[in-house]
Amino acid sequence: MNERASRKKELSKHGEKPSSYRRVVTENVNGKSVVQSDEPLFAYEFKTVPGYEHTLIWVNPTTPDLSEEQRFDRYPDSVVPGPGSTSLHFVTFPPGSVFADRSFDGEAVRSEALVRLRGLADHFEKDDPAMHKTNTVDYAVVYEGEIWLELDDAKTIHLKRGDVVVQNGTRHAWRNKGTTPVTMLFFLNGAKE
Repeated sequence: MNERASRKKELSKHGEKPSSYRRVVTENVNGKSVVQSDEPLFAYEFKTVPGYEHTLIWVNPTTPDLSEEQRFDRYPDSVVPGPGSTSLHFVTFPPGSVFADRSFDGEAVRSEALVRLRGLADHFEKDDPAMHKTNTVDYAVVYEGEIWLELDDAKTIHLKRGDVVVQNGTRHAWRNKGTTPVTMLFFLNGAKE
């Protein structure tokens, strides 16, 4: 098994069905648009949090140069992009009751997150691990379900399917106060401090 395939296997838990598909469209030598790749994406299912899933869809580690072929063929050192970089994610949050269960092991979750969510998990606050702040401008779309966005002073905003949040590098947390999972689409834009 080559290193790339081994790494993908390590960072993904494959179910029988992909969670989504990624189609990359580019120009061929004649200037015509063509599908460069069409592949299934499998959500990573956290072992320490039942129902918590993460799919890293795409990363641009630098400002894209369209004269060069765009590829995403390795898991990045950080899922949080630096200035001029971007990343696109699907995240499924289980109901909050999962985190309140007696068997919930916060340290085990943190250890797993430090591997899967490199660069993001280090921003989770110790006293409230869902709260975080990154140097990014995030476009967050409620893809399916309902979720609550918590801001400073415990202020919350209830969001439903189709709602969009533009998060400008501020402290926040995503809380699923419902009884069913919620899936979000996050587009992170690396920003200057």
